[in-house]
Amino acid sequence: QVQLVESGGGLVQPGGSLTLSCAASGSIVSINRMTWYRQAPGKQRELVAAITTAGSTSYADSVKGRFTISRDNAKNTVFLQMNGLKPEDTAVYYCNVRAKVEFYRPFTDYWGQGTQVTVSS
Repeated sequence: QVQLVESGGGLVQPGGSLTLSCAASGSIVSINRMTWYRQAPGKQRELVAAITTAGSTSYADSVKGRFTISRDNAKNTVFLQMNGLKPEDTAVYYCNVRAKVEFYRPFTDYWGQGTQVTVSS
């Protein structure tokens, strides 16, 4: 129904930058909120940043001022620009898309496969 493909993860030194992207494809009628989560080893998954269809954004306190979420509605793609990366940002990052695949059906959450971000010198 809806497939999410994430890209952009990798190894970066402290203070460096990475940009993650997540492209949604399939029988999509409408997309509502698009969100990035992350999960570090031994920790619960946490919300990093979210963006609505209208472009309103919200961020976890730990990433405010360093990360920027954006979306391209025409391409059903969400981005996460990460600057000033710290070792504590190391985690698997997942995108979540709330989408409809049929007009009369409710919105459903779909998840990407995750992309590893490692911040280390």
